[in-house]
Amino acid sequence: MDLSIGEVAQRSGLSVHALRFYEREGLFANPVRRLSNGRRIYHEEDLEWLAICTKLRSSGMSLAVIRQYTELVCQGPGNEHERLELLRRHQNHVEAQIRELLGTLDVMRDKVRIYEDHVARGEADRLWNPSTRIPSNAQNPVLSWPGDHPTDSAASNSRPTRSVEQQSLSHVSESCV
Repeated sequence: MDLSIGEVAQRSGLSVHALRFYEREGLFANPVRRLSNGRRIYHEEDLEWLAICTKLRSSGMSLAVIRQYTELVCQGPGNEHERLELLRRHQNHVEAQIRELLGTLDVMRDKVRIYEDHVARGEADRLWNPSTRIPSNAQNPVLSWPGDHPTDSAASNSRPTRSVEQQSLSHVSESCV
């Protein structure tokens, strides 16, 4: 069944502009056919290929690597080991992204738990205050700021301290905070 560019855009979720771009970039496994009036004609196989390309792109594969994969597929049999290696490299990349995201999710869950606990106890004002900095050489930081408790006095504890929130992030590298 012949499909117009509009039908392919609707069914694939890609814009007409994106489809034209994919064609210009050589990302279709089969050449896009045209009618005598120049209108593009697509087939079901093109939709299936676009679904693969869309997944590869959304998982972080660059257009250059998708193009390389497309070229290998278009060459036909005989380069399956190259295709497999390309896909394995990308699989490893995606798995690394997932591990990083899971670590980020753990941090977010910790932060949500801390905020929930403090809000439930009416102690949200004790959460980390970014305007107060802790020197990197601070010894034995404690869980609260001076003056947090009625028995504390700012004068009795001149050493900067860390909040509960800051302590929960202490295991995260500075580049991730």
